[in-house]
Amino acid sequence: MPIARAPRVTLIHAVQVAMQPVEQAFSTHWPAAEIVHLLDDSLSPDRARHAALSPELHARINSLADYAVSGGTDAILYTCSAFGEAIEAAARRLPLPVLKPNESMFEAALQAGKRIGMLATFAPSVESMEEEFRVLSIEKQANATITTVVVADAMAALKAGDADQHNALLASAARGLQGCDCILLAHFSTSRALAAVQAVSPCPVLTSPGSAVQKLQRLMASHTG
Repeated sequence: MPIARAPRVTLIHAVQVAMQPVEQAFSTHWPAAEIVHLLDDSLSPDRARHAALSPELHARINSLADYAVSGGTDAILYTCSAFGEAIEAAARRLPLPVLKPNESMFEAALQAGKRIGMLATFAPSVESMEEEFRVLSIEKQANATITTVVVADAMAALKAGDADQHNALLASAARGLQGCDCILLAHFSTSRALAAVQAVSPCPVLTSPGSAVQKLQRLMASHTG
């Protein structure tokens, strides 16, 4: 049966700086949705201490999904890209749409070309993101490659409240990604640097929040229609 009320979408965050960009994306692309924020800002530093996603972190990511379900959510969108395997496990076992942050952005990147550059600010997320991209490229028979530059100082600047420095550092790093068919801003939090990176990049620049919100809206329509 279609949902008569506005769909409730729970946004699960590991960093506070991801919240405003996704709120803006919902305001632009899906203002009718009711959004609920769940923030556990211990997840990010705990993930940084582990080379791989630990069983404990896996369980915590899934527990947050269960909490969202207990609150009557209709869909879940994770905004942190460092927990892909755990998010996939939640999506497999829950009877509602559960979306990883970068799926739709990666799909758009494969439409743009074969040489993809990515700017990241949280190093522990890079390995799983690149693997997710490679798997999708194989599935789509795209034969694409991805090159990532990590700009850790940009995240530190953003957490300190200096968004201008965050954006400038990402723009400077973008100059080093030569010959790309498009550049990806890896995290929800990095989307605020879009204009700065576009100003120095000759190729398209893609962000994850808008793409994720639009894909989730399509999934919800399919799920409830």
